[in-house]
Amino acid sequence: MLLKRKIAKAAAVLLSAAFLGLFGTAGYYSSQLPDVITADTSAEIKIAGFPELSCYPDPDAAVPAAQTCSGTERVTFSLFGAIPVKNVEIRRAEAPVFAVGGRPFGIKLLMEGVMVTGLGDVEAEDGVLSCPAEKAGIRKGDVIRLADGVGLTSNDQLQELISSSEGRAIELSAERDGESFTAVLRPVYSRKSCGWKGGMWVRDSIAGIGTMTFFDCETGAFAGLGHPICDSDTGGIVPVHSGEAVPVEITEARRGARGIPGELRGKFVPNKSFGTLDCNRTSGIYGHLTKGALEELSESAETFTMAYRQEITVGPAEIYATVSGEAPERYAAEIVSVDYGSTGSSKNMVIRITDDRLLDAIGGIVQGMSGSPVIQNGKLAGAVTHVFVADPTRGYGIFAENMAEGLG
Repeated sequence: MLLKRKIAKAAAVLLSAAFLGLFGTAGYYSSQLPDVITADTSAEIKIAGFPELSCYPDPDAAVPAAQTCSGTERVTFSLFGAIPVKNVEIRRAEAPVFAVGGRPFGIKLLMEGVMVTGLGDVEAEDGVLSCPAEKAGIRKGDVIRLADGVGLTSNDQLQELISSSEGRAIELSAERDGESFTAVLRPVYSRKSCGWKGGMWVRDSIAGIGTMTFFDCETGAFAGLGHPICDSDTGGIVPVHSGEAVPVEITEARRGARGIPGELRGKFVPNKSFGTLDCNRTSGIYGHLTKGALEELSESAETFTMAYRQEITVGPAEIYATVSGEAPERYAAEIVSVDYGSTGSSKNMVIRITDDRLLDAIGGIVQGMSGSPVIQNGKLAGAVTHVFVADPTRGYGIFAENMAEGLG
């Protein structure tokens, strides 16, 4: 009898531990699932990377899915069809079809306003050191949009206002972390340069090289990089006033190594333009191709239906990249991990390069490849965004779905 009791007690403990383990696993899956999933109009709702999860209509939904006028439905994901994991909103939409890029392009941006990249003291005629900008409450990374009510479009314009101020206070309208504020700048006369100074350095433009991810063959709208263009000194996202995308010929590919990121270098093709650059977002740089560029690129580009995030899984993939000349090539890769719940980020998955040609040529992923499209199971899954400095064979990628949201 005592032995039976011990066995029963042990079985109860094991059963309790199993249930705790299952509920702990359910908690993990809950943290990994997004609150909202967009799915193709006729697609079955499932998470490719979590085959053990199934879903059924949310019994607590106020209106049956078939009756919702917004085209949305509520479902409950469960573990092995038994343990509820999370209620998720499903939005139905026809998956768009895009032409993939993989082609490098030159980026020329004029900022919306000017960005403060540094502050410094001004030595007045009496030898006293002070920083007028700092006294006015200006900080590194601030974007100054107006000076005395006049819109700023260049560094020269602001410097002219300061140098001709004769020490008169200048009202600045600026932005910091998305919040607008007003500052009053009182220039100081510098005995070294014999002129009025504000004690700050500003930047009004930026240039670089990136990779086009995809474009719409009908509208000419395109997306690239998969991450924002940030100022090298401040780290802040560059506000775009206007910009131009130009063809680039890659002339050098510096090999990456552990601790040393590689880099693509090239030259802008003179007297030729791809189109305009309209906005700079956390999900990439966006613009519109010229009619000529759209026709030229459409002739050779392949088109793919976009994969929604839940369709992406760990496994083989390909990337389109250009490491020499102007034309992209396909390279073998692997998606190592997928973060389905990540939002507002350009680090949704981890990608590893497996193609010996690319590994031998540049070591894997290098700077300038940001935006290289990732294809999996015949669909556009996303784009390469970052390289791991400690391991250049690996890097982050963004969901194509996130980039497509910014296209509108």
